[in-house]
Amino acid sequence: MEQLTLFERDDWGKTFQSICDSLGCEGNIPAWPDRFGDSIRKWLKENNIRAIRTLSLFSGAGGLDIGFSDVGFDIIGSVEIEEKFCETLELNSGAGKRFPNARVNCIDIRDYSGTDIGQIDFIIGGPPCQTFSAAGRRANGVPGTTDARGVLFREYVRLLTELSPKGFLFENVYGIVGAQNGEAWKEILKAFSDVGYKLFYRIVDAADYGVPQHRERLIIVGLKDGVFKFPRPTHGPDSIDSQPFYNAETAIEGVISRESIESNRLGGRFAGLLDDIPPGLNYSFYTEELGHPNPIFAWRSKFSDFLYKADPNTPVRTIKASGGAYTGPLHWDNRFFTYEEYKRLQTFPDDYEISGKKQIAVKQIGNSVPPQLARMMAVAIRQQVFGTRFPFELALLEDHEELSFRKRKRELTEVYRKKAGMAIKALKKEPGSLPGSRNYFCGMSPTFRLKEGERDASDFKVSVSWGGDLVIDVSDAKSDEGNILYHIGIAGRDGKWAVGVERVELIVRTQAVLGYTVAWKAFEKELIDNSIKADLVQLNGYYQYVPKIVTTGEISDSVPYARVLRSILNRRSVPEIQSTERLSQIWGIGKSDVHAAAVHLRTLGYEIRNHSTNPQIEEDHWLVPYVFPTLTPLSVQLWKKL
Repeated sequence: MEQLTLFERDDWGKTFQSICDSLGCEGNIPAWPDRFGDSIRKWLKENNIRAIRTLSLFSGAGGLDIGFSDVGFDIIGSVEIEEKFCETLELNSGAGKRFPNARVNCIDIRDYSGTDIGQIDFIIGGPPCQTFSAAGRRANGVPGTTDARGVLFREYVRLLTELSPKGFLFENVYGIVGAQNGEAWKEILKAFSDVGYKLFYRIVDAADYGVPQHRERLIIVGLKDGVFKFPRPTHGPDSIDSQPFYNAETAIEGVISRESIESNRLGGRFAGLLDDIPPGLNYSFYTEELGHPNPIFAWRSKFSDFLYKADPNTPVRTIKASGGAYTGPLHWDNRFFTYEEYKRLQTFPDDYEISGKKQIAVKQIGNSVPPQLARMMAVAIRQQVFGTRFPFELALLEDHEELSFRKRKRELTEVYRKKAGMAIKALKKEPGSLPGSRNYFCGMSPTFRLKEGERDASDFKVSVSWGGDLVIDVSDAKSDEGNILYHIGIAGRDGKWAVGVERVELIVRTQAVLGYTVAWKAFEKELIDNSIKADLVQLNGYYQYVPKIVTTGEISDSVPYARVLRSILNRRSVPEIQSTERLSQIWGIGKSDVHAAAVHLRTLGYEIRNHSTNPQIEEDHWLVPYVFPTLTPLSVQLWKKL
């Protein structure tokens, strides 16, 4: 028999609109997920549908709990270790609250036992996922179950054994599937299967289920008996009627906020860049690859949420739990979203209380499962596992059917390129002129911040000369004479770069160890102050790609570890992971001296990684990502020990 596609089924009576009509609520209007949840609650109560006793693990701020509670899963207990998250759960638990029967257990799950909770029908929860996240993958691998947070799923398995519910839902980031070349994923699947559960799993995108946010999550449903089919998307190209996505502008329309717009304006040196970025794009608008006339960033050198401006006509990209001064999604009016707008974008009900100031509250929101995604999963589970007959029939996916969100995501690059091209045409590139030459005095902080000051209070004198070449000469503040200890040449690969001169020369005449670092930081300062590049990494490109600069180095033999520095500047030991034995050969030092050399490089501001700083790197192996020092006061690696 010929297989049917997503669009050839006789499912037109199961559309999103027909579901809303059957419940008497209007869809795709501002805050409609709140009304959708309220309508299901009301229908269950009016029809005296029995509650399903549910335990929530790793509850966070209650995103899963909200969605499942709306669909009649009575949260009997919640387990969460973070105090602020527990405060949020307490604010919404108790008589007359959203979780009327929930007992909040603010405790390490390893110390929790459900022996006194009574019969539990279902368990929901998702262990901490940072160890499997994009940040973990970007750090050259995924720690997976070698990280302490990666083994907490075993506590989930322990409680399944103790309580023996009819089923469970496990949620996590999709990166868990690829952790440790799939070994961590196999371990997780085996652990759940070994305690008697048949598993059904998919990676889904929250936007496909009515959330105004693209958020890919792994969902596992485990059952003692029976089978489970995932709900068909209610929105987007894979929905029955190609229902438009719930867009960001509609989602936040009419929201009442206690914050002023001005208090949410960006500050700092990159704030002005946001104005020209078209909605839907990020920092990559300012890259050579997208055709910007002043490409101050390198391609894929930042996380995708850096200076990401949301498009009002589409769902936003994933909201992050923790971000920096330029972390998106940012409002299309060139500001941060307000706390209340973040709630709408994550489909948290307007009346749901979240503890803490904005930064803490947004962290809780970003760490949560969107309640609307949880609602749709809960409806599918009630319909199939617990036999609930809703006034609608939810359309389901067959096992062989694949969703298209990954394919659509890959196609976005070309969409962004065209959008960037249109915006760039409107820019006028001013005729180029070289910056002015100057001299200044400075010092270097313990966190590698270059600090200008008066001569008497400074350690170094920096002479900057812009001409046919850019020459930066570093000497002692008290005397600008001295023999040249370092003479470093820098140029664009194949003669192509945006500095405006053919070559850069860094000359260091001081015996002070940090004179070398000052020279590089002074060059970086010229790039930043003259709006050429955001930093040295942007000039070079992210270390996993072909470097855009070439360096040469003449270094006096009197300099500590001179052979090591020459090797780095000539890229013989950058940026591949090397064993201690191989690195000793490249650097021309003994194996026992490699650690000391690495420590010295750290004192110069080099970002040196090994198993201690990044557990995914094998023991007795090292990574030097860049030929130049990159540590700054904001570096994640700054306080890690070798």
